[in-house]
Amino acid sequence: MWMSLVLPMLFPFILQTNVQPASKSYSQLLFSGSISLENRHENKYVNDVFKDNILLSLAYMRGMIDDKYKISWDNVRQEFKYSLTLSPNTTFAFHEDVLSKYKNTLSATTKAHFNYQEGFKSDGYLVGDGVCHLASLIYWVSNQAGLDAYAPTSHNFARIPEIEREFGVSIYSMPGNIYANSLQNIYVTNDRENSVVFEFDYDGKRLKLSIYEEPA
Repeated sequence: MWMSLVLPMLFPFILQTNVQPASKSYSQLLFSGSISLENRHENKYVNDVFKDNILLSLAYMRGMIDDKYKISWDNVRQEFKYSLTLSPNTTFAFHEDVLSKYKNTLSATTKAHFNYQEGFKSDGYLVGDGVCHLASLIYWVSNQAGLDAYAPTSHNFARIPEIEREFGVSIYSMPGNIYANSLQNIYVTNDRENSVVFEFDYDGKRLKLSIYEEPA
């Protein structure tokens, strides 16, 4: 986990949506996986920081944060379902500093930079601690779904509960350090013929990600 300490840059995100996911009866499930947000860390205080940072990242992704200086944590912590669609030959990355290979295909990110100015919390060590768990969930499920998933930097310096070590990824965002940031990012490209839907489902305790392929 890493932190950045200046305001983020604006970026267009044209494929993100707050609508409910496509009906499962009309989509092919590629893979589904989940993690508990109650066991991110053995210390409850630290776990709650991890949990809030994960949910805040998803709140930014969902377009919920209008004023980062007035975050409603009650709303951030509510149960939700959210879907994000990737058209063929487009890429999702955790943040917008990407390797040159993905500059022309990037279409969606979390829209978050996990820094203090965006309302992310610190456990006394780093601001934004916990977001690597969300990135690792996305990388794991995308990989198992058979999508073109790439994570340059491993998270092997620390265990991520319920995620196999090979799928743990490190995320970094420090404004001005574009190349370093691009090496600590995740890249999921839809290399299938049809659009794919990322469905996030949070029930108050567990966060589930399912990936579906839409019909032609």
